[in-house]
Amino acid sequence: MQRSAKKIALLGLCTAVAMVLAYAELLLPPLFTAIPGIKLGLPNIAIIFVLYRIGLGEAAAVSLVRMVAVSMLFGNPVTLAYSLAGGVLSLAGMAILKKTDLFSTVGVSVAGGVLHNVGQILMAMLLLGTAELGYYLIVLAITGTVSGILIGLCGGYLVKRVPLR
Repeated sequence: MQRSAKKIALLGLCTAVAMVLAYAELLLPPLFTAIPGIKLGLPNIAIIFVLYRIGLGEAAAVSLVRMVAVSMLFGNPVTLAYSLAGGVLSLAGMAILKKTDLFSTVGVSVAGGVLHNVGQILMAMLLLGTAELGYYLIVLAITGTVSGILIGLCGGYLVKRVPLR
């Protein structure tokens, strides 16, 4: 019983950290004003940590709660649709790559960053009814790779340094 309560508290803490990182990211000025929609993906530091240290189901729960809460607090239903499309595809890809044990947290995070962008572009193509948005993936793949490296380094550091007892 105590172990379960400790796990729930840890997941709540990770969810709160992910939400705070999402809010902090909203406060940051755009990285490239000429290219809309580019973000670092700071909340994914918490997701990487949970995925590696606790498990996929828990990472999915933290990710889902964070996406819904952040969309309700700072966004709208369309924001939620984009977040879910990117988040589900990203987490699925990261889980598959992690399971192979062929990639470090950085490699897994890069895949997650790129797949998140793919999910969001697919959702935009669906909502807006235009396939031309697919060309934007070229730019987003580059920025997803760079941010994935940074997030993977941070997440990997936490995975190695934060003990779970």
